[in-house]
Amino acid sequence: DTVKAGAMVPAESVLTEGVVKKVDKTVGKITIQHGEIRNLGMMPMTMMFRVKDPAMLEQVQTGQKIRFHVDIVNNAYTVVRIEPSK
Repeated sequence: DTVKAGAMVPAESVLTEGVVKKVDKTVGKITIQHGEIRNLGMMPMTMMFRVKDPAMLEQVQTGQKIRFHVDIVNNAYTVVRIEPSK
């Protein structure tokens, strides 16, 4: 049993490009216009997501380009990582 180097990519490392459309700190949600989310098989669209940690919303603002990772947490699409796009 040999695994090729790079064959396994941790899901956390898969980041999607997007643009913040709305930040709603009162409900802990962010609306993102995003490209394809490969780990979820989701086509490009604009959608509202929960965030794992409400503090994440302090790091972003409307109109900002970001890179983010979405996972399914408690049956809801949840942003678990977010960073400014370079």
